[in-house]
Amino acid sequence: MVSNICVKKFGGTSVGSTERIEAVADRILKEREKDSRPYVIVASAMAGETNRLVDLANRTYLGFRGPAYDMLLASGEQVSIALLSMALEKKGLKAKPYLAHQVGIKTDSMYSRARIKEIKTEPLMKDIQSGIIPVVAGFQGVDEFDNITTLGRGGSDTSAVALAVALKAQDCEIYTDVPGVFSADPRIVPKAKKIPSLCFEEMVEMASLGSKVLHIRSVEIAAKFQLKLQVRSTFEMTEGTWIMNENELNTSMESPLVTAITHDTQTAIFKLVPLPQGAEVLAQLFARLSEKGIVVDVISQSEIDQGQRLAFSVPVEDIIQTKQVISEFFPKVDTTVLDQVSKVSIVGVGMRNHPGVAAKFFNVLAQNKVPIHLVTTSEIKVSAIIDRKDLEKSAQALHSAFGLD
Repeated sequence: MVSNICVKKFGGTSVGSTERIEAVADRILKEREKDSRPYVIVASAMAGETNRLVDLANRTYLGFRGPAYDMLLASGEQVSIALLSMALEKKGLKAKPYLAHQVGIKTDSMYSRARIKEIKTEPLMKDIQSGIIPVVAGFQGVDEFDNITTLGRGGSDTSAVALAVALKAQDCEIYTDVPGVFSADPRIVPKAKKIPSLCFEEMVEMASLGSKVLHIRSVEIAAKFQLKLQVRSTFEMTEGTWIMNENELNTSMESPLVTAITHDTQTAIFKLVPLPQGAEVLAQLFARLSEKGIVVDVISQSEIDQGQRLAFSVPVEDIIQTKQVISEFFPKVDTTVLDQVSKVSIVGVGMRNHPGVAAKFFNVLAQNKVPIHLVTTSEIKVSAIIDRKDLEKSAQALHSAFGLD
């Protein structure tokens, strides 16, 4: 059974000041007046607050990850949900703030990037039935040892979607400072346009390739449970971008080859040479990185006379831990780190069964004299890691070449 509950998540820019928190409360009041559905609100920390807390942690103990780190980072959401609850009460609405342990959002113990295992909805349902609006802290949970955990940057999206699934909600609305998902980042591609609707598969790829609109795990959960998402602006009363099952999309018979150009500036490349020969060496290295919670993205390996050459990419935030793991296994291997690179990608379900898309992608980069460090492809995406200085012209050229302007 699907309930008529609507989960609304407000990001850091939406609650970035007391004035904006007041505006969010006003919006909730207006929507409540024309929509009788019960709401559950999820809020992020105020804009810039998590960065401030990360900086404090790094100045105290660079690279540390543990219960203390997550307890520090989770404090930002406590402030925003308390202020938003107060603002709602000021407007005459009943509201109650909830930290993750009060709701019962249980996670594993992978600090700084925990995964949700279960959510107890009884406390929220009691409030909803009493006409109270629960205001839940995003981004956080609690593990089996009652330690506070955090879900990774952007994790409030995942909190909201997981809550919507647990509450069997009709849909989940993600409010941000943009009116929807765009065909590229308008800050580097001025001709980018809003996309009315996307399928889950496209949005998963876009999120994994650097689109900051939605946390990738939130889209994965929504896809698994077929929960419709809408990304919309906090500051405009307009419909945003719907993300849903591909079969439900109202598309033309022949979809465009490419839906969007995405980029990720928070990536780094490690180059190791020479490594000992054998797949066991790679298996041990990547198993250890996995144990540390480090997601390895693009991998390139080749045989050489001295053994093998390896290159792979990881998020910038994992550079320190990756260096530590490499030094454990290969203290004498020549290691090069490239941290001034970016990943640029094309995404679209229309790419399936269409030859020549990759050729066109690389031809555009070649015409613009853009060197390529690493490449990866899938059925609906092509990605290249390039020098960061070439990102803007590459994204603009690809956007034009694939008819997205």
